[in-house]
Amino acid sequence: MANLTNQLADTVTKVGVNTAYGDPIEIDGTTVMPVACAGYGFGAGEGGGPDGGAEGSGGGGGGYAVPIGAYVTRDGVTKFEPNLIALLAVGIPFVCVAGRALARVIRVLKR
Repeated sequence: MANLTNQLADTVTKVGVNTAYGDPIEIDGTTVMPVACAGYGFGAGEGGGPDGGAEGSGGGGGGYAVPIGAYVTRDGVTKFEPNLIALLAVGIPFVCVAGRALARVIRVLKR
């Protein structure tokens, strides 16, 4: 188990910024550096029962990456160009939750 833990720690340490920023790509004199919102997590569990009865263990992990845009350099000027589809996909649930929270606050303030 300790060996697996060390391997995961080494991998996570090496990933760092590369999880969010991709390698720059040169296309016809334009440099593009992709940007993503990324995260990952790992978990484990173990259980035991009385007198050597029911036992269990488990583990898992997962991750996600949402491409939110790219830094684009043209003619010496760098600017961020968002991926509108990904931003909408991420933003719509946020706006929904914020709208519901605001409606509840207004309802409480009216009392």
